[in-house]
Amino acid sequence: MANKGRLSTEERLFGMEGRHVLIIGGGQGMGEATARLLARLGCNLTLLDLEQERAERVCQAVRAEGIKAWAIAADVTDEAQVVAAMERIEREFAPLDAMAAIVGMAGWSKLAEMTTETWDRDHNRNLRYFFIAARELARSLLARGAPGSIVAVSSVDGLRSAQNHGAYGAAKAGLVNLVRTMAAEWTPDGIRVNCVAPGAIVTPRIPLGPEEQERAAMALVPMQRRGSTEDIARAIAFFLSDLSPYVSGQTLAVDGGYLAKGGFSIGTPRVSSQGTLGVDDAKA
Repeated sequence: MANKGRLSTEERLFGMEGRHVLIIGGGQGMGEATARLLARLGCNLTLLDLEQERAERVCQAVRAEGIKAWAIAADVTDEAQVVAAMERIEREFAPLDAMAAIVGMAGWSKLAEMTTETWDRDHNRNLRYFFIAARELARSLLARGAPGSIVAVSSVDGLRSAQNHGAYGAAKAGLVNLVRTMAAEWTPDGIRVNCVAPGAIVTPRIPLGPEEQERAAMALVPMQRRGSTEDIARAIAFFLSDLSPYVSGQTLAVDGGYLAKGGFSIGTPRVSSQGTLGVDDAKA
């Protein structure tokens, strides 16, 4: 458990000290930013990533906050690996109180040219894995009679059209709906479920492009800039924390006002528009 004397008054308002949080996709990008913030709030963490080394690197960094952190590797598109990882976490580390699922990636194709393999792959790595992981955590919480909080990371592409990456958009839209259903079924038992929908975020896989390209891409974003992984981490922490005790089944767009202005889909993924498509990172 983190040292209480190290937490500021503001950090204590989150009420997260000592909670054990699983971050799926915790080895880089949004997952790493979330891990670093939750560690400062006093959470103990398990970071699940496709690459053990990535997760362990972040664990080593956040342990400096005086918290416990464990690294575990699994391919989230493999149900058996997800189930085994969830069982191992609670058996060998500590019972989980909360989870943030940040894995996601888009396959690019026009619908008329899309293969069923692309469709299935995008649904597996954006929607199906979250159902499996959230189901396993909910089963544990229900069996223990414990409260909990679960956060999914969707995308603005789940709230508008997703030209040239329709499978991804459909999966992210499904994620928004699934979160609502989970909230309706589990909130009576004290399990809150919410969703964050990133817009144009600078990540390791979607870095800043040339200035002119970025300026054109940001023309539809009122804040005139791309967001940071820390922006997403703050939204996740809000949903996981005691700052949102009466919030469940909601989706928060963290997009610099993009959807408020119209949220138009702007075409091909091979130019700067990819950065405005809300494609999340931290593939685990």
